Amino acid sequence: MKNSYLNRFLPFLLILVALASACRKELDKTPLDQFSNEAFWTSEQNIMQALTGVYRGNIQMLANPTGAEFSATDWWSYHGLLYLEFATDNAYDRRGDNSGFNIMTNGTHTANNIYLSYYWNASYTRIARCNFFLENIGKATIDGAKVNRMTAEVKFIRACQYFYLSQYFGAVPLVTKTLTLPEANTVTKATKDQVQDFVEAELKAIAPALPRFGQLAAAERGRATAQAALAFLGRLYLAEQKWSDAVTTYKQIIDFNDNSIDPNFESLFNGTNETSREIIFATQYLQDLAPNAMMQHNYPRTLGGFVLHCPLGSLVESYEFKDGTPFSYTDARYNAADLGQNRDPRLKFTVLYNGQPFKNITYISHPDNMASLDRLSTSLQATRTGFCIKKFNSEAFSGGDLQNSGIDLPIIRYAEILLSYLEAKLEKGDAIDMGLLDATINLVRGRSTVNMPKVTETNPALLRVILRRERRNELALEGIRYWDLLRWKNIAQVLNGDFYGAPFPGATNLRKKGTATDPYGRWYVTSKAFRAGQDELWPIPQSEVNNNPNLK
Repeated sequence: MKNSYLNRFLPFLLILVALASACRKELDKTPLDQFSNEAFWTSEQNIMQALTGVYRGNIQMLANPTGAEFSATDWWSYHGLLYLEFATDNAYDRRGDNSGFNIMTNGTHTANNIYLSYYWNASYTRIARCNFFLENIGKATIDGAKVNRMTAEVKFIRACQYFYLSQYFGAVPLVTKTLTLPEANTVTKATKDQVQDFVEAELKAIAPALPRFGQLAAAERGRATAQAALAFLGRLYLAEQKWSDAVTTYKQIIDFNDNSIDPNFESLFNGTNETSREIIFATQYLQDLAPNAMMQHNYPRTLGGFVLHCPLGSLVESYEFKDGTPFSYTDARYNAADLGQNRDPRLKFTVLYNGQPFKNITYISHPDNMASLDRLSTSLQATRTGFCIKKFNSEAFSGGDLQNSGIDLPIIRYAEILLSYLEAKLEKGDAIDMGLLDATINLVRGRSTVNMPKVTETNPALLRVILRRERRNELALEGIRYWDLLRWKNIAQVLNGDFYGAPFPGATNLRKKGTATDPYGRWYVTSKAFRAGQDELWPIPQSEVNNNPNLK
């Protein structure tokens, strides 16, 4: 009988337990080939090690960087979070149409997609670790307040796993205890509503038990806070269209007054401003000790990168002109030689495009420039859209190894809170006035390095269009677009049709779809055919169904 991921404690936690126990062997005079689980949980240092294991999950962190993360090791790893954008209209996976991410939305998705297993396995190994921790923390003889906080943190992490599972898979097993192998291979699914009800109850209960963001000591940065729990609760309410509950939840975060919009947008993603009050919750990385290989995957080829993350033209076209009017190729302000000219500054902070300086090079992706390593083609290990991601690519990085980045990965930013609060108010049917707009969307647009004009539209139908575009542009390539399209229920409409990259008017080596000529000289990238009524929920991995037919 094969082992299901539903009953795995994760070797990492057990290694931590074993290592911590080994340190006590001589003093305890216990057998050298055994350790006592009961004794382990009496040491605060040991418990903190176990808690660290829960936070880490399966996220790949390379103590001695020798390789990159080539699969989604967690919802909160860079590969698992940022690269989910490949399944959307924001970005394309350089590995091609047969990439597991591209398959999710191009009309060929099946239960054999390996990325389904990556996310499923990562979730349930984290859940198993959480359950193991919660079953043993009661043995602790440390201060009760610390036990309560750690318990709340672990329940937060477990609730987040079930949030993701419910949003993408729907009905899944709701496991809250350590399972034996026979139990894991016969467990049945809870409904999507039951899973969401569990997440709601957990997050509501633990938020008051967690410290507020403003109460965290500097050494505790990265640990869960009340704001983080409420932010995920707010996400759940948005997905369920419980607008009143969402309004109340987001307002609580705002009223705490611990967080704010940072004036420097670009610094939130390049490792220079990781203590910003805007970053509510993030995956923590540390150069040399616990780094990531994000820049190895994302840097331009000329600088040694793999260029996996290729923004699509539809994202670039989403950014407004500097005066707040929508972009158009027929507008006189459009400049094919400098796409960021006269545009929302966030475009240049987010996307690297042809002719722009980056680090010590000029990024050249023009398909006719045969001398450029970053030339757009269908065969080079370079961009497939004419664009390269700029967000999360640090120009200040001075290390020689692109697999040794210490840049953190924001999961929740205060900008999302403000935009979500406005959305909940809008969909609830509350009156929209300039006071509300200035306290939400205009704070986001008005940060000094962005300084976009204020939104003044109060008509709900027209504001909805503006707000959704603002959310896309502000949170671009941060891993939230797919979920937004799902909950807005327009994913089948958006992810159907042809998708293009950068415009190169007059280019000789321009890729076309068949014999069709794009009127703007854009590079044809791919086509999507999202199947309405079928692709909104991912199938449970076939390998899990083979182990347990109850999951079919």
